[in-house]
Amino acid sequence: MDRRKFLTTMGGLAALEAAPGLAASPEVRVRSTSNGPPRKVIVGTVMQAFWGEYPGLQIRLEQLAGIVDRMAAQAGKKYGRSLDLAVLPETAITGEAGEDALAHAVPFPGQVQDVFTRKAREHRCYIVVPTYLLESKEKKLSSNAAILIGRKGEVVGTYRKMHLVVSLDRRTMEGGSTPGDVLPVFHCDFGKLGIQICYDMEFDHGWSELARQGAELIAWPTQSPQTAHPAFRAMQQRCYIVSSTWRHNASIFEPTGKIAAQITPPQSILVHELDLSYALLPWSSKLQKGDAFREVYGDKVGFRYYEDEDCGIFWSNDPQNTVGEMVRSIGLLEMEEELARVRQFYRKAGVPS
Repeated sequence: MDRRKFLTTMGGLAALEAAPGLAASPEVRVRSTSNGPPRKVIVGTVMQAFWGEYPGLQIRLEQLAGIVDRMAAQAGKKYGRSLDLAVLPETAITGEAGEDALAHAVPFPGQVQDVFTRKAREHRCYIVVPTYLLESKEKKLSSNAAILIGRKGEVVGTYRKMHLVVSLDRRTMEGGSTPGDVLPVFHCDFGKLGIQICYDMEFDHGWSELARQGAELIAWPTQSPQTAHPAFRAMQQRCYIVSSTWRHNASIFEPTGKIAAQITPPQSILVHELDLSYALLPWSSKLQKGDAFREVYGDKVGFRYYEDEDCGIFWSNDPQNTVGEMVRSIGLLEMEEELARVRQFYRKAGVPS
């Protein structure tokens, strides 16, 4: 019996407690991306609440299509080129499930697919589309899912939320939804994209597994506006995280653990360019808080240096020169390489690391 059938048969919380395979993955070695050419990615996200009376599927789809249009317009105005990735909030299509997720769930084929296929083609961007997804009305199966649409309108894949919110009183998960059992990493033309949804944030398994597969950017559709925990995940897994939320803020977290960009009310749309080929550098006297790069490379290098953290993130703006080459030309070591050498020194000295 596969895990989905097992969970459905066992039911709710008991299945979650009994199901195997949820142990945290072993620690993953961080992979440097600094030796690749610049990979500029324009990401759009939103802070938009979906409480209140449901307006109907057609009106909701029009609202969400309008949000993608606004992201694309802002990308053109701010960066002079098109959006690469649009991330919508958790269950944006259907809203909350209440006590019966199946009653709120919608199929993807049909209206939903038509709208987002059209928008992806129009703006030549990937779109993360979150919804309560109707899997089988006959079998009473639904999931909290995010469907990734490609630039040409194709369905790239689906992530189904693994860690559904649990009602300990009713011993159910999100109105009877079925948890996912697969953690895919999607190979987009700009890099490797993972997805986690809301409550997944609290559990190590998904994050470490996505890191093991080399995810560089993780979309996090959520109702929760928290920032400390995703900042920790971004730093721990050395990846970018994009939150798309219902309230308080929408944020982009960088691999330093810092917030690279954020909006709060009354703003609602956030569009930000990041580079997936970067180097993390610890403090050194040679670095001069980044000024050493400016002296040699001028505006061919971009960076944010954080004096309060004694580190910075650096990227190349020169297609002919990688940021890794720039780092080596100045005689510096990236953070992970320096730590690896320090650990080797400790081992020889008998110091635990």
